[in-house]
Amino acid sequence: MIIDLRSDTVTKPTPEMLQVMMNAKVGDDVFGEDPSINELERMTAELFGKEAGIYCPTGTMTNQIAIKNHTQPMDEVIVERSNHVYYYESGGIAYHSLSSVRLINGDRGRIKPSDIEENINPDNIHHPKTKLVVIENTANRGGGSYYQLNEMKALSDTAHKNNLKIHLDGARIFNCLVEINVAPNEIGPLFDSVSVCLSKGLGCPVGSVLLGNKDFISSARKYRKVFGGGMRQAGFLASAGIYALNNNIQRLKEDHKRAKSISEILLKTGWIESFMPVDTNILIFKLKPVYKAEILVEKLKDNSVFCFAIGGNSIRMVTHLDFSDEMLNKFSDVISKINW
Repeated sequence: MIIDLRSDTVTKPTPEMLQVMMNAKVGDDVFGEDPSINELERMTAELFGKEAGIYCPTGTMTNQIAIKNHTQPMDEVIVERSNHVYYYESGGIAYHSLSSVRLINGDRGRIKPSDIEENINPDNIHHPKTKLVVIENTANRGGGSYYQLNEMKALSDTAHKNNLKIHLDGARIFNCLVEINVAPNEIGPLFDSVSVCLSKGLGCPVGSVLLGNKDFISSARKYRKVFGGGMRQAGFLASAGIYALNNNIQRLKEDHKRAKSISEILLKTGWIESFMPVDTNILIFKLKPVYKAEILVEKLKDNSVFCFAIGGNSIRMVTHLDFSDEMLNKFSDVISKINW
């Protein structure tokens, strides 16, 4: 039995999802003729209370299209320094949008309204024009931390009060929503654009949807084309997203429960120096100096348990659709037999 806790991107489609994919109605999406993609875009937009959506291969692409769409060269983007759009997207903001970035030292990947207000540049020739705020919810390197509804509203109000746009990188937004018990259409209107990833906790093999108003999405279609993201009969993939939105949201609570169980198992070992609060499905913990993260990763790998060392003697694990209670029991057994 292989236990893969490297990421929630490693999931495979369930038999039910595969059956839906096999039966999908498809067409040429660049011509706007793929009925499954059209339905997924309509469905996701309606879910979040937005006018329109566009289906893309990846969350990086939806984020980068959004930033490109909201900014001009020599603008500036406010973002927490560990957030995905800055930390994990290969300098895409500089490359695609020719914009600079104002980095915030936040709380486990989260920022406050005051962080926005204190980092808006003066309107003069010496500074880039502050144009956009980006937040990530949940925050990957923050250990799956999330914003409450009132916190998102405060950030939105502050951005708009200062004539800024605000984009939500919602790669794991449903992990947040099931925890705070809030409907997607309560948060969608707070943001000028929203990226929703389908290939993480929702269990799809591919895809993200970018949401916004009709003019924004019309412009996004041209950017998607120039980014190389115009797909043809991709409805086979989009149909998996439709299935996931209908079936795989509430079950995210199971992933969160198993993540907490993993933390309880690890905390009993005596190896742990610190553990980020386990809010959703991501666990990040730091080992005591006498133990080395890279060595523990190899010991676990030798027992068919896969995870990542992420620097600073820390390790990340992520629960997901393909991590079961049976695997949790095996994980506990493996941990109990680790020798240093």
